[in-house]
Amino acid sequence: MSVMAFIRNTLKSLGRWLTLGIVLLALVWASLFLIFAPDLPETNNLLLQSTGTEVVVLARDGSVLSRTGGGQILIRDLPPHLPQAVLATEDRRFYEHFGMDIIGFARAALANLKAGRVVQGGSTITQQLAKNLWLTPERTFTRKLKELMLAIWLEARLQKQEILTLYLNRVYLGAGSYGVESAARRYFGKSARNVSLSEAALLAGLLKAPSRYAPTNNLNRSRQRAAEVIDNMVEAGYLSKNAAAKAKRSPARLAKSGSPSGGQGYFVDWVETQIPLFIGRVDDGIVVETTLDPLAQRSAEAALSKTLAQHSKKRRVNQGALIAFDTGGGIRAMVGGRSYRKSQYNRAIQAQRQPGSAFKTLVYLAALEAGLGPDKKFKDGPINIDGWRPKNFDGKYAGQVTMETALARSINTVAVRIAQAVGPELIIQAARRLGVTSRLSSDLSIALGTSEVSLFEMTAAYLPFANGGIGVYPFGIQRIRSKTGATLYERSNSSLGRIVDSRHVGQMNKMLSTAVTSGTGRKANMKGRAAAGKTGTSQDYRDSWFIGYTADLVAGIWLGNDDNAPTKRVTGGLLPADTWRRFVTAASANTAARSQPTAEIGANTSESGSLQNFLDEVRGFFSGSASKPANRPQTTNAPSKFEDFHRDDQE
Repeated sequence: MSVMAFIRNTLKSLGRWLTLGIVLLALVWASLFLIFAPDLPETNNLLLQSTGTEVVVLARDGSVLSRTGGGQILIRDLPPHLPQAVLATEDRRFYEHFGMDIIGFARAALANLKAGRVVQGGSTITQQLAKNLWLTPERTFTRKLKELMLAIWLEARLQKQEILTLYLNRVYLGAGSYGVESAARRYFGKSARNVSLSEAALLAGLLKAPSRYAPTNNLNRSRQRAAEVIDNMVEAGYLSKNAAAKAKRSPARLAKSGSPSGGQGYFVDWVETQIPLFIGRVDDGIVVETTLDPLAQRSAEAALSKTLAQHSKKRRVNQGALIAFDTGGGIRAMVGGRSYRKSQYNRAIQAQRQPGSAFKTLVYLAALEAGLGPDKKFKDGPINIDGWRPKNFDGKYAGQVTMETALARSINTVAVRIAQAVGPELIIQAARRLGVTSRLSSDLSIALGTSEVSLFEMTAAYLPFANGGIGVYPFGIQRIRSKTGATLYERSNSSLGRIVDSRHVGQMNKMLSTAVTSGTGRKANMKGRAAAGKTGTSQDYRDSWFIGYTADLVAGIWLGNDDNAPTKRVTGGLLPADTWRRFVTAASANTAARSQPTAEIGANTSESGSLQNFLDEVRGFFSGSASKPANRPQTTNAPSKFEDFHRDDQE
């Protein structure tokens, strides 16, 4: 037998086996449909159902913060480049497959195998629609099998244009927007009927990861993704290279009219990303009741705006952020930057910056829990740890000082000596317990706040000092209702129980109050209203912080520059402390002054709660879970480690 004959026979054999395999597969699928057809969902009314999801976000007093949404829109009413952008990116063989694209699946599998990671998805638009309509997001073989069956079912019952219409009207596109009409109005202030090529590409790019690529989250990143979509359109034959180049030169812009006005836009953007986490897929209009206090929000915007307007040029400080909680963890105010309209980057949540001495609060808490008291004395003097010579801010030394004095005056050498005594591990444990989830250095530099954290988590870490030692979940959503009034989600009043011993709460409050009345935070001191807090300044004056609290509010302020450029000697005790005082004074105008929290506050509170649940919740602070935590034991003091620690004091 010749080689050619052998090849022909082999190919014929493979062809027969392939044909047999396809027949058997078809028989299996036919059998499955015969078995499960009675249980498959009805599709007749899908196109008649309302798919325009209106999302109304309310402040604490019931006033409207934001109203977004749009009605159903037909394919024929859209500019051709919008569905083309979606097809080029998500499913180029949409009009050729039967719901499952075997060729596309094989191509994606090969690309992923070659890359060693998932770089392409194999799901068709019909599969995605089936999942969105009827299935959970879990990733299991069973769910995938159901998805394939439902996709084929949809293809058998609906025309291609109808499937694409349903998909474009229901798909989630970030910032609380479901469907292209809602997203176009949210981002561009116009109907999807009128979006440009660059705007259509941006919308299509959101399908890969709506929250990550949302322009309200990171406009530059969403534009980069849109450029990839435009390239996909060229490859798919929908667009010429010249048209693509022209579109890239004119990237999409956020419309002022399409975004929430004022600094509250930062809060609204954050809230809208949380909605799917609470109620999953949104099929109809909803009302979201939040914790935002309009008075506190206006006060926050005014205080931050005034500071930057007065000092931006002469102090070379161009940005800032502010976040405020009530003592139960509810967000009362959030300002993520100088101007929401110019930049939607939320510096209160997204930015990672060095807190400087604002982190010392957690260092001192670890020391108290390890057995030291506020009157324990440490040497304020030159220190040398393997060549590392941390110095005080003013370059001066005071000799023997108490912990209370050292914290009030923010003495670096004492903070380092305390960290050396207790060990970084105990400090990290205390920080984690209070909700700090960012990566923390495991060396002694942790004492000086060199690890980058967010303003959100750092401010939330002060909550137990303000409420008597009780762990709470920071949150912004109180309730979500359907447009008919049905409650879809409601936050419970559960807490984590005690996470800081009441005695240590009292000691920390006394020390932090001293920091405000006679220490580095004097500019935060208010007449007639007790306050406590801590200043923070990073190296070269790149970041300045003040985090403080009253009996009713816990608020944190950060000032600096987006490019990490040094300011002109802006310290935490200067502009941030002053801004904090003005904010709290205005925000508390209608609230009677109360005494600073003491050790007794919260003493009778349930000790229930789960540290692991707490860390999980705060790590994903976006969630604000309403579930009740499991029981946790009362916090106990760590064994004392100070009997033998005096070697540095004797240098």
